Parts: sequence; structure tokens; C-alpha cells
Amino acid sequence: MPTSKRDQIIFGLMMCTGMVVVMMTFNLWHSGLLGKMSPLEILLQFILCFVIAFVVESFIVGPVARKIAFSLPFDKSNKILSVLAMSFFMVIGMVLIMSLYGMVSAYLADQLNGASVLRKYLHTIARNFSLALPYQLIILGPLVRYVFGKFIKDNGPVMPVVNKSV
Repeated sequence: MPTSKRDQIIFGLMMCTGMVVVMMTFNLWHSGLLGKMSPLEILLQFILCFVIAFVVESFIVGPVARKIAFSLPFDKSNKILSVLAMSFFMVIGMVLIMSLYGMVSAYLADQLNGASVLRKYLHTIARNFSLALPYQLIILGPLVRYVFGKFIKDNGPVMPVVNKSV
């Protein structure tokens, strides 16, 4: 849906915000930290997680997901199939990388409690994927595309037309 660089950035910011809020809340709740952290600690975690997610989405996962999704043999003019393919590969990439970020955070906070790192990582991927994919496909994706299309797309700053023939 985004066609310009400006549109891609705004769309990415909207998607990242929605995904980070829900996934971070889910993971803090699941690890029993939601009630133990102060609002300031949660805000700082959100900012750090958001920045990492936006950079990863913009420079790593987004380009790779786009390349994979649009190399598949399907009718690219079918907008629904294109959105589903892109969303699917975006979720896979983001879950793999952001779950790794979560594991590093848990390790640094000494919250792994001697568990197998690989087993914990695989469990975290499965848990996050089971929420992220349906949330992206059913709730956030359609909501962001609607808001973006209704209020953002083509409503950017108007550039004055300069008549060069004068």
C-alpha cells in the first residue's frame, strides 16, 4: 500500500507501534513481569524494543520478506494474496529476530533460570508466532491499512507546482 518512502516510513511506524505494544505486553505478562515493572521501566522497554523492531523491520526483515513474497508464483495483481504473503513473511522474520532480542534481554536480566537457551528460544518463537500471525492478519494489518488509506495516504504535505516554462 505505501508507494513513497514517506508512506513506507509512516506505515512501518504504525505497524511497529501496534505490534510492539501487543507483543511486548504479552511477553511481559507471560514472563510475570508486567505487574512487577514500574510504568517508567515499561516505557523504557517499549522505546528500546520499538527502535530495534523498526530498524529490523525497515532494513532487514522488510526487504527480505518483500523479495521472498513477490518471488512466489502467484498473481501479483491479487491484492489479498499479496498482502497475505507479505504479512506472513514479515511475521516470520520479525518473530525470529525479536524473539532473539527477548532471549538476550532475559539472559541479561538473569531470567532464564538455567533453562536450555535453544529450547527456550524455540518455545518463545512458537508462542510469539501463535499470537503475532493472527493478530497481524485479522486485527492490526486491516486496521493499519484502513487508517493509513483513509488518513495518511496522499494527505502529505502539498508541494507547490513550479512552472519551469516562465
